[in-house]
Amino acid sequence: MSKWIFRKGGRGRSFNWLALDSWIDSYLFESWQELKEYWNIASSFFARFRLSGYKRIINEIFSEALTLGTGGLAVLLALAMPAFLEIDKGNWRATGQYSITILDINGKEIGKRGILHSDAVPLDEVPDHLIKATLATEDRRFFSHFGIDVVGTFRALLANLRASGVVQGGSSVTQQLAKNLFLTSERSLDRKIKEAFLAIWLETHLSKEEILKLYLDRAYMGGGTFGIEAASKYYFAKSVRDLTLSESAILAGLFKAPSKYAPHVNLAASRARTNEVLSNLVEAGFMTEGQVHGARLNPAQIVITRNPDSPDYFLDWIFEEVQRLAEGKNKYVLTARTTIDLRLQKAAEEAVTTTFRQSGRSYSVDQAALVAMETDGAVKAMVGGKDYGESQFNRAAHAFRQPGSSFKPYVYLTALENGYRPNSIVVDGFVSCGRWSPRNYSGGYRGRMTMTTALAKSLNTVAVKLSLSVGREKVLANVRKFGLKWVKKTCSMALGDVGIPPLYHTGGYAVFANGGKSAYPYGVTELLTTNGDVIYSRARDEPPAEQLVDPEVVQNLNYMLGQVMTAGTGRRAFLDFTTAAGKTGTSSGYKDAWFMGYTGKYVTGVWFGNDNFRPTNRVTGGSLPAMTWKNFMTLAHADPNIPQIPGLPLHPNQIAERQRLALLKRNNPTLAIKKQSDKTIMPKKTLSIMKELAQTFKSRSGILPENSTGRPGADTPAPAIGAQARPGRPN
Repeated sequence: MSKWIFRKGGRGRSFNWLALDSWIDSYLFESWQELKEYWNIASSFFARFRLSGYKRIINEIFSEALTLGTGGLAVLLALAMPAFLEIDKGNWRATGQYSITILDINGKEIGKRGILHSDAVPLDEVPDHLIKATLATEDRRFFSHFGIDVVGTFRALLANLRASGVVQGGSSVTQQLAKNLFLTSERSLDRKIKEAFLAIWLETHLSKEEILKLYLDRAYMGGGTFGIEAASKYYFAKSVRDLTLSESAILAGLFKAPSKYAPHVNLAASRARTNEVLSNLVEAGFMTEGQVHGARLNPAQIVITRNPDSPDYFLDWIFEEVQRLAEGKNKYVLTARTTIDLRLQKAAEEAVTTTFRQSGRSYSVDQAALVAMETDGAVKAMVGGKDYGESQFNRAAHAFRQPGSSFKPYVYLTALENGYRPNSIVVDGFVSCGRWSPRNYSGGYRGRMTMTTALAKSLNTVAVKLSLSVGREKVLANVRKFGLKWVKKTCSMALGDVGIPPLYHTGGYAVFANGGKSAYPYGVTELLTTNGDVIYSRARDEPPAEQLVDPEVVQNLNYMLGQVMTAGTGRRAFLDFTTAAGKTGTSSGYKDAWFMGYTGKYVTGVWFGNDNFRPTNRVTGGSLPAMTWKNFMTLAHADPNIPQIPGLPLHPNQIAERQRLALLKRNNPTLAIKKQSDKTIMPKKTLSIMKELAQTFKSRSGILPENSTGRPGADTPAPAIGAQARPGRPN
C-alpha cells in the first residue's frame, strides 16, 4: 500500500521529496529575512523616541510609577472587597427604621433599641451650635474632603509620633459612621482598611447632610444611649432642640470616648473636655471667644434619667435578633418579649466584675464574656465585655475565640456514638497527623487509662487519637448539628483550633444538659406590633426540639464531664449544693481561657482573654473562668429545687429538697391540684370576666392585648412570658 502513498496522480511517479525540502528551506529563509527587515523598520521608528538626559529620567520615573500604580490598584481592589462585602450583609438603611421596645421575662420594659420616633429629629432642627461643636472637634474639613481627611490624618500621625503614643485620632466623621454602620470596635489594621473604603463608598452614595444626620443618630453617647436625641434626654431630660451651648459642648465631647468623658462617670473629665470643645469652636473660626465665654462660666447641669443597670449587651443582641426575625414582615415599630432574667443578669455582671477587681491586673487579662441559658437555649444573662461604656463590641455573641480543650467533649461524644464506653481503655502516647503531633499540657505521656480519666485530665494526645479513630468527618457532622458551623476539618480540630463565639459554644453544651435535644440560643419569645398583632411567636413559629443524640450516649458523656468537676481540671468550679458537669479550655499561648459547665437548670459559658489576642499571664480555664463560673452559678441557683442532669445522680441536697416538697404535698393536698381541675372549679362566666380584666391590665401597663388574628383564641391562653419555648435553628 505504501507505494500508492508516494505516487502522484496515479501515473506511477513517486513523490518529489527533494522539491519539498527545497521549498521549505526557501520559505523559512525568506520569512526570516522579512522578519529582520520589519524589525529594523520598527527599531528605526522607535529610535526616534530615544530619550537621554533629564527626559530619560522623567520617563523612567513615569514608567515605574505606572507599573507600581497598576499593582497598587490591584492590591487596593483586593483590600476593598472585604469592605464591600460588609455592605451586602444586611440592609443598613432598614436598620435605622426599627424601633424596638424590649421587655424582660416578667414583662417589664428594660430598654429600647433602634432609631426611635422621638429620636428622629430633622437636621435643620438640630441646634446650629451642636453641629458646629461636633465638626470643630471631630472633623473640621467635613464638607471639603472625600471621606478621608488626608490633612487631618497626617496631623494626627505627627502628633502621635511626637507624643510616642495615641493622643489624636485621624478618623473623619464619615469613617466613624462607616464603623458604626458596618464594623465593630475591634482595634486592628484590617478594620481601619475596611473603614477607609467604606467611608469613600458612603461619600459616593450619600450627601454630606445625610452622612452627618446618620452620624448624629447612630453614634454611641454613653449610658447605653445612641444618637444625640437619646443622649440629650438621658443627660439633660430635654429634647436636643432645646439644648444650650454648654450642653451641646458636653455632647460634642462624648463622640471620642463616652466612657471617659460622660458626666455621670467622671464629671471633672467631662468639664475639661467641654472646655476643650469650646476652644475648638474658637480655633475653627465657628464662634468667637466672647460667644463661648458664657458657656465656660455656666456649665450645664446633669440630670440622669436612665437605669444604669441596663443589660446593654443583651439589648444589642436582641436588636439583631429582632431584625432577623422581622425581616420581610414590613413591621418596624415592635415590642419584643425576651428571656432575660434581671436577677441572673446582675449576678453575672457581679461575678465578672469581682474577678477583674481581684485578679484582672495580675493575670494581664482585660476582657471577658459570660452567657447563661436554660437547657433549651433560652438566654437568661449575657455579659459581652468588662465595660459596655468602654467598648460596645459584644464578645459573647460575636468574638471568635479558640475554645481549646473545652471543644473535646464533642470529640468524646462522637467516640461514644461509635462504640467507645466511659471505661474503654485508651493510651496516652505519641500520635501524629501528617507532620504535626500534639503534646500534653504537662508534657510526657501517661500510658493506659480509661477514657473518663483522659477527659478529666484533658489529655491532648488522647483527644486527637479519638478524632482520628472515629473520623474527623463524624466529629464535624456532630458539631454542625449543634449549630457550630465555623469548625473546619484540621489535624488539630480536636483541640479547638477554630474560633467559636461563647454564645453558640454554650448552646452546644446545652445539648448535653438536656439529654441530647437541640438547644439553639434564643432570646425573643414574641414580637408584637403597636396594634397588638403577634408577628412572631416562638411557641407557634418554631419547630419542636429534635433529638440530636441518643440519650444513653449523652448520659455517658455527662458522667465523664461530672468527673472533670470532682477529679479533673475543673475542681475550682465544684458546687457543693448540686451536681454539675463541665470542661475547662485553654488555647495555645494562653490567649483564651474557658470554663463551660451546667447543672440541671442552667448552662453557663465563661471566657477570659484580650481583644488584641495578646497572651495572658498564664490564665487557664481552671483558674479565672472556673472561679467566675462558680460564683455566678452559686448566686443563680436561689431555688434549691434543681432538675437532675441526665446520667448523673442527684446531690444529697437535691434529694432532701425533693423529699421536703413531697412531704409538703402530702400534708397539703391542695398544692397538687392540676390546672385542669382549677378550670372546672371556676365558672365559665367568671373565667371570661377574668380574661377581659387581664387584657385590660396588660394594655394599661404597656403590654398590648392579645386578641389579633393568628393568636390563640379565647379558650387558649397565650404562652406566658419567659415560658420554655421550642428552640429553632438560627439562620
